[in-house]
Amino acid sequence: MQQGSSENPHKVVIFGSGPAGHTAALYTSRADLEPLIFEGLQPGGQLTITTDVDNYPGFPEGIMGPELMDRMKAQCERFGATYKLDSIESIDLDSWPYRFKAGLEEGYAQTVIIATGASAKYLGLENEIRLQGYGVSACATCDGFFYRDQVVCVVGGGDSAAEEASFLTKFASKVYLLVRRDELRASKIMQQRVFENAKIEVLWNTEMIDVLGESAVTGIRTKNNKTQEEADVELTGVFLAIGHVPNSQPFEKWLQTDETGYLITRPDSTATEHPGVFACGDVQDHVYRQAVTAAGSGCMAALEAERWLETRLHELKGAS
Repeated sequence: MQQGSSENPHKVVIFGSGPAGHTAALYTSRADLEPLIFEGLQPGGQLTITTDVDNYPGFPEGIMGPELMDRMKAQCERFGATYKLDSIESIDLDSWPYRFKAGLEEGYAQTVIIATGASAKYLGLENEIRLQGYGVSACATCDGFFYRDQVVCVVGGGDSAAEEASFLTKFASKVYLLVRRDELRASKIMQQRVFENAKIEVLWNTEMIDVLGESAVTGIRTKNNKTQEEADVELTGVFLAIGHVPNSQPFEKWLQTDETGYLITRPDSTATEHPGVFACGDVQDHVYRQAVTAAGSGCMAALEAERWLETRLHELKGAS
C-alpha cells in the first residue's frame, strides 16, 4: 500500500486491534475501503490475556482469547485489510484529511476509527501480572463461570467491586471482598447487596500484597493496613475491580471525554464531534466492556464511516 499523503490519503485508518478494531476492519475492507489498522501496544486487545472465551457467539466449545483475535485478523486480511504493529503517537484534526503519526509512519486519513480500548487497572504485583488469564482476571462477567464451587476474591471497594462480588456468588462457593478502608465507596444499594449476601465476606482494611501459585492461582497474601498483620488465603480466582483506564490520551486534545477519559460519541452513534472521526469499543464504552458489544460498535463505526465518506466525496465532487 502506498504511503498516505494529503493528495493520496488513506480512506480509512483504524487505531486498535481488539474486537472493535477488527470488526471495523472487516466491514470497511469488504466495502473496498482498504483500511489501514495500527494494532497498538497490545495487538488483539484485552482478549489476548484471556484464556477461555465461552461467551462469544459461534463457538459452542469455547475458544482461546488469542486464537479468537488471530482468526478475526486473518478474516480481515482475507478482504484486503493492512495491519501494522505501530501505535498512534499523534493526530491533527484541524484540517481534513486528517494527519496522523504512528511509529515511523506519517500519513493522512479521510476517516478515522478509534478502537484503542481500555486497560484494566492492576496493582502491579509481579505474580498478579504473571498469572493474568490463569486465575487473575479483571472481568467477572467474562470469567466468573469458570469458578463454579470455588473460592475467589474481588479487590476493590466501589460499585464495580460490589457488583462483581455479587455476580460471582452465582458461581463461586465463597467470595472475599478486599477493601483497603473500613467502609465501602459503593452506593448504598450495592452495599446492601453485599452485606445481605451470605457468600460474601468483606475483609476490611485489607490489601493484597502477593498472588500465590506457580502455573495457576492457589491463593493470595494479604496485609491488614491497620495492624500490619499478614495472612495467606487459599483461593483459585482473583478479580481486580479497581477501575479501567481508557486509551484515549492521543485524542484528548481534539475530542470530548467524560470525567474519567472515555471518548464521548453522539447518542445511538459512534460519531464524535469531529466529522469523519468515529470511536468504538471500550475506549467509549464504560458500561458493558464485552467483546461482543465492542464488535457490534466496531460494525457501527465502519458503516457510519463508509456512509460519511460517500457523502463527503459526493459533496466535493459536486463542488468541483
